[in-house]
Amino acid sequence: MVKHKSFNFINHSRQSIIQFVGLFCLCCFLVISCSQPQNNSLTTQTDTDRITIGTTLKPRTIDPADAYEVISGNLLYNLGDRLYGYNLGTTELVPQLATEMPKISADGITYTIPIRQGVIFHDGTPFNAEAMAFSLNRFIASAGPPSSLLNNTVESVEATGEYQLTIKLKKPFAAFTPLLAFSGLCAISPQSYAIGQNQFQPDTFVGTGPYKLAEYGTDVLRLDVFENYWGEKAKNEGIDLQIFSSSANLFNAFKTGAIDVAYGSLDTDQITNLETEASRQGWKVVSTDGKTVNYMVLNLNLEPLNNKAVRQALASIIDRKLLNERVLQGKGEPVYSLIPTKFDGYKPVFQENYGDGNFDKAKDLLEGAGYSSENPAQIEIWYAANSTKRQLTASTLKASVEQKLEGLMELELNSVEAATAFNNLDKGVYPTFILDWYGDFVDADNYIQPFLECTKGSKEKGCEEGASQFQGSFYYNERINKLIQQQRQEQNPEKREAIFIEIQELLGEDVPFIPLWLDKDYVFAQKNISGVSLEPTQQFPFWVINKGRE
Repeated sequence: MVKHKSFNFINHSRQSIIQFVGLFCLCCFLVISCSQPQNNSLTTQTDTDRITIGTTLKPRTIDPADAYEVISGNLLYNLGDRLYGYNLGTTELVPQLATEMPKISADGITYTIPIRQGVIFHDGTPFNAEAMAFSLNRFIASAGPPSSLLNNTVESVEATGEYQLTIKLKKPFAAFTPLLAFSGLCAISPQSYAIGQNQFQPDTFVGTGPYKLAEYGTDVLRLDVFENYWGEKAKNEGIDLQIFSSSANLFNAFKTGAIDVAYGSLDTDQITNLETEASRQGWKVVSTDGKTVNYMVLNLNLEPLNNKAVRQALASIIDRKLLNERVLQGKGEPVYSLIPTKFDGYKPVFQENYGDGNFDKAKDLLEGAGYSSENPAQIEIWYAANSTKRQLTASTLKASVEQKLEGLMELELNSVEAATAFNNLDKGVYPTFILDWYGDFVDADNYIQPFLECTKGSKEKGCEEGASQFQGSFYYNERINKLIQQQRQEQNPEKREAIFIEIQELLGEDVPFIPLWLDKDYVFAQKNISGVSLEPTQQFPFWVINKGRE
């Protein structure tokens, strides 16, 4: 702060001259001072070109061995590098920290991968094959939520040269190279992390990516540009991720210009409002066909869902077009399999078998199973209490059943906190639950194996251990178990696709899950923001965003 000095002259005119000179000098001083670099973040060029992204998605952790949520994965995508990634705007797999696609042995077990030279970590440690082996082995040994992606598949990871990595699998897996693009399989500095079960570092990250973590706060994360990055440099001077407590606060912050970008978690009404005003305000609207499948899981161990006819009847009453219109306001895409529509091998088996809102078929199935208006099939529909979409979905289903099934089925709606639900799904607490699934990697296997595989079970007891037990379905089908292993080992794309089609046909017949819709992803940007894009992989690249330039 600059303070005025007091002058006490007898001669008033002289005093005025002195005051004028003093005022002139003060102005010069202020001009010179204001032209110098300041610590105030509002006046620096660095912060002028920083991008503020608002979201309600709060990361639980950014430790790659522990992170398994959408926002954590997207932060790791921007902070780190993996062996493989995707060309922007495509699902074309390309080398990243590797320099070539892997050399795979004839038996499909051994992957030999050449490693990029000249890369350094955020802490200055050189990157090499030993560091990549450390990162993958820590991912496995930490036993975090995503560790099963590798520990069920990988036998060993070792550096077989300073810049050569060798990975041996327990058995062939056709989708292993796409799996290596999973956001959590990024390189981390051996000098900043340790290997050991549950030795997680939730609020730090030291990798090789285009940004380095500058601050991990309760409601803000700051990502600074990594000046020594080996690859494409960021087109901005950093990212401030502002975490809002509600979608309403996020919505208002964007509309008032308090943030540059609104990312994810807006309600359907808010998305519609921003889309409507976008052309008048000059806002950028970016959307992409999602790969997040919304579905209903059915517990085959509980009555009346242990009766296949009842499950098929429930599948018949689902009117996806009505749900998209009334619940999603056109912001979703109907899906008729657990595999997303754009994937090779997708077959709309639920459309072929049941259609949409086929109440005549539902009546025939229920009456054939012995149900009547005096003895209706009573089914509980459960959903997460904090999800408006799921509550509206359940209400819409209930209204349709009451109007069109003539008392043959009764739906009872129940909600519970999401955390409680996830802790109890595998215990068989819920007859049904409306959920969603965000794929870990871009391959149809990731929408089949995590739902339908059962490693221990029987027709009589259902699934006792495995993916379907974890999902809360308890579905057991020995034929599907064999087909899952076959497609994982099949290297021929056409033969593998045929296996997926057979799996989906069994899914459509047995109905342990009912696919509902695919979410569309949205990002909104102010008119002076360019380069905002959503990838087909659902990732959100920060480094291509810039302010005031097209």
